[in-house]
Amino acid sequence: MQPNDRVSIELGDNGVAQVRFTRGDKMNALDQAQFASIIEAGEALREMEGLRVVVLSGEGRAFCAGLDLSNFNAAPDVDRTPLTERTHGNANQAQEVAMTWRKCPVPVIAAVHGVCFGGGLQIASGADIRVVHPDTRMAVMEMKWGLVPDMGGYALWRGLVRDDVLRELTYTNREFTGAEALDLGFATMVEDDPLARATALAETIANKNPAAIRGAKRLFKVMHEEGEDAILMAESEEQAGIIRKPNQIEAVMAEMQKRAPKFA
Repeated sequence: MQPNDRVSIELGDNGVAQVRFTRGDKMNALDQAQFASIIEAGEALREMEGLRVVVLSGEGRAFCAGLDLSNFNAAPDVDRTPLTERTHGNANQAQEVAMTWRKCPVPVIAAVHGVCFGGGLQIASGADIRVVHPDTRMAVMEMKWGLVPDMGGYALWRGLVRDDVLRELTYTNREFTGAEALDLGFATMVEDDPLARATALAETIANKNPAAIRGAKRLFKVMHEEGEDAILMAESEEQAGIIRKPNQIEAVMAEMQKRAPKFA
């Protein structure tokens, strides 16, 4: 599937969608068209039949180099929607580019290589899991241009990065490597071939009960945003909708019979 000319989507028979940023000649930098294309792709994934896992990557030399510097040269647009206006649920357009991956109903695994600066780092942070090449160049880059991170980073980095470390990286826009990102909290794992590792991990997840996987992702959202009472109730509600249903029974039978499951 090719929803637009900046992002490609290929859904495999196993339910794993390979989603790629295809502006490789510009290191997948974020201009207005790239913002719109990523959001369009995210919306298409939410409605996609048979989707079980998403692998997110960038073509060319970078995952995403952040904001396209041509944005700074553009004349002010007096008709542009104010940043404070919520155009996509709880987010504005720039925030939705990163938050759309959290809104995706299935797990998203980012395979990160080359360069991952600024907005690119915030997009990667929207994924459930980040597999990063050890030599990837990474930074909370916005302060270099006199800006603050404003594409969902502060919402997404909660629980990932230690508070004082995040403050230092934000205030200084210090560059760090993918290998360092593992210790800092921005990377889940470091691999020499992040796309291959991300794809293998996606295939493992795609072989689990899809109803339970989607339910687990919904629970992670509740865990981060709600109090104890709401979390406990959400666990019970999700389990009640899964237990003893055909896919849950199939998961048990396949495990006991030592065979691959066949989920509806």
